[in-house]
Amino acid sequence: MKRIDLSAYGTPQEVASCVEVPDVGAPGPGEVVFDVLAFPINPADVSFCRGSYRLRPPLPATPGAECVGRVAALGAGVTQVRPGDLVVNMQRENWVQRRRIRSEDAIPVPAGLDPAQAAMLRINPATALLLLEDHVDLKPGDWVIQDVANSAVGRHLIVLAKARGVKTLNVVRRDDVAAELRDLGADVVLKDRPDLAERARAVTGGAPIRLGIDAVSGDACRRIADCVADGGVVVSYGSMSGEDPAIGRAALNMRGVSLTGFNLGRGLAKRTPAQVREIYADLAIKLRDGVLKAPIDSFYPIEDIKPALVRAQQGGRNGKVLVLPNGPL
Repeated sequence: MKRIDLSAYGTPQEVASCVEVPDVGAPGPGEVVFDVLAFPINPADVSFCRGSYRLRPPLPATPGAECVGRVAALGAGVTQVRPGDLVVNMQRENWVQRRRIRSEDAIPVPAGLDPAQAAMLRINPATALLLLEDHVDLKPGDWVIQDVANSAVGRHLIVLAKARGVKTLNVVRRDDVAAELRDLGADVVLKDRPDLAERARAVTGGAPIRLGIDAVSGDACRRIADCVADGGVVVSYGSMSGEDPAIGRAALNMRGVSLTGFNLGRGLAKRTPAQVREIYADLAIKLRDGVLKAPIDSFYPIEDIKPALVRAQQGGRNGKVLVLPNGPL
């Protein structure tokens, strides 16, 4: 069985290798064994490889925040899934050909859902949903501003906000993505510049922007905070810049803007297991029906993890890099 192991923390394509390891074995009571069909390379996975992520397990370590698999075997007492079902795994260490997990960590996905899209179900759609739900009580007609709007989270957020009647102001770094985001339902797309707050006020007609969402940190977070209305909330959920989130004193002290952080695990932990499964069931149906869709840049076999990691870190991509551990889908 093939698995990706890190020999050290550092440059991802240098420290990650495809190695042969023993099979996971038969499932015990309450366990599920599944073949991993696909896993995406997310920014958090890259940070994990570098050793800069919040989790830093002893080496050798296997990355992989999410995947989709097909159930191969069930242990005694497992009834919620059947052999042949597609599942997503709520646990980590998914850069591998086969996994054995507790049955409660296997979330079934509906028939007809493209496995490539299912591989990207666990993190980005749920992140977009909870970013909209957990920080401000948004009403139809309210404005939200987000940077990294061309990311998978950003795209999902545009669609989910549109369905609620919430308007989105979407900040990007590339002009060539604006038309595609408007086709998804984006109300406004602006290129990030130092005068972002002034232009945001102009395009919204001065309407208050109640929620700001930042995944860049540093000065980009400061610019988002400057766009948010008095008493508004800025949520930081990533740091593409590698810097800490920042907010200006005028926004913080004079205008009462608050800055908070978001972590998907914490957001899900506020909900019961039944509520979590309901969230994923609804998001999976949206992916199956094409309401939500994440673009895919390229596919790689697991043996080519090094070039896959190189590609995942290159700018100018328009989609995720997916790895197929057990051959073509």
